[in-house]
Amino acid sequence: MAKTKELSKDTRNKIVDLHQAGKTESAIGKQLGLKKSTVGAIIRKWKTYKNTDNLPRSGAPRKISPGGVKMITRTVSKNPRTTQGDLVNDLQRAGTKVTKPTISNTLCRQGLKSCSARRVPLLKPVHVQARLKFAREHLDDPEEDWENVKSSDETKIYIFGKNLTRRVWRTKNAELHPKNTIPTVKHGDGNIMLWGCFSAKGPGRLNRVKDRMNGAMYREILSENLLLSARALKIKRGWVFQHDNDPKHTARATKEWLRKKHFKVLEWPSQSPDLNPIENLWRELKVRVAQQQPQNITALEEICMEEWAKIPATVCENLVMTYRKRLTSDIANKEYITKY
Repeated sequence: MAKTKELSKDTRNKIVDLHQAGKTESAIGKQLGLKKSTVGAIIRKWKTYKNTDNLPRSGAPRKISPGGVKMITRTVSKNPRTTQGDLVNDLQRAGTKVTKPTISNTLCRQGLKSCSARRVPLLKPVHVQARLKFAREHLDDPEEDWENVKSSDETKIYIFGKNLTRRVWRTKNAELHPKNTIPTVKHGDGNIMLWGCFSAKGPGRLNRVKDRMNGAMYREILSENLLLSARALKIKRGWVFQHDNDPKHTARATKEWLRKKHFKVLEWPSQSPDLNPIENLWRELKVRVAQQQPQNITALEEICMEEWAKIPATVCENLVMTYRKRLTSDIANKEYITKY
C-alpha cells in the first residue's frame, strides 16, 4: 500500500472543531474532502489523548538484540581490529542476519567509530619509562617556555604519496591508545629528504638533503640554518633547541658542537615523534604538496619550498600550544601500558 500524505495540524484541528459543532464523520469527510475512516481516526485520537499531535513512533524493531549489541561491543573492545565482516559472521552464527551498515550504526550508537589506526613508534619498557618521566617533568611548563622552543627534524616527501591504513573501532579521543595504533620502526623511487625547523613564531628554514646525511652534514645544516632561522623568526634570546635522538643528532661530535655554540638543547625521550608537533607540520606540508601533484623531483622540491613558506604562523603557534595535551595523553596511555 502506498504511503498516504500526513494531514496538517490545521486540518486535524478543523476536524475536531466540526465534530464538536455536532457534525457527523461523513459530513466532515465530505466538507473537507477526506475519507470517513480518516476523520474517525482523528476524532478517536482526540478523545483518547485530548490533542491531535503526532504521537512518538517506535519505528522498526532493532535487528540486533540487546544481547547481540553487548556481544559485538565486547568483541571490538577486546580487539579493535575486528572487521565488520567478522562481526556479521559472529551474529549469523548466533542466529541473527544483518548487514555491515547495521553493524556500523549499532556500534556508533555505543560511541564506537571505525577509524584509521595511528602509526606510532614501537616502544620498549625503557622507552615507556623515559616518556613518562619527560611528560611528568614538563606537564606544568608555562606556555611561554614552549613558545621559546625551536624544533627541527628530517622527513621524506614522495612524488606519489604512500598511504597504507588499518581501521580500528574506538571511542572519541582514543586515537593514541595502544590498542588503536600500529607500531612502526625506522628503516632505511621518487622522493626527496628535507630538513626543516619551526617555532611558535612560524616555519623556519627548509633545506633539501641531497646526499645521505651523516653527522658532519647534519652539523653543517645546523650551522647554516639554525641561527638564521632564529633571527628571521625573531625568537627571544635564550631559546631552546629540540631535535630527536637520531644517531646523527646524539653523536659525540654533534653534542660537542652544540655545547661550543652555547645552544640549549631540550632533552628528548627516544621513540617519541608523536610528542613532537613538527610531525604535524610535516603532514601539513605533505597535504599541501600532494594537492599540487608534482610530476618530477625538480617540481617536488620547488613546490615543497613554496608551500612551506606559505604555512601561516598561526598554524605553528596552534601546534606548539598542543604540548600540554600531548603530554597529558601520553601519561594516560603509558600508564595503561605499565599497568597491563
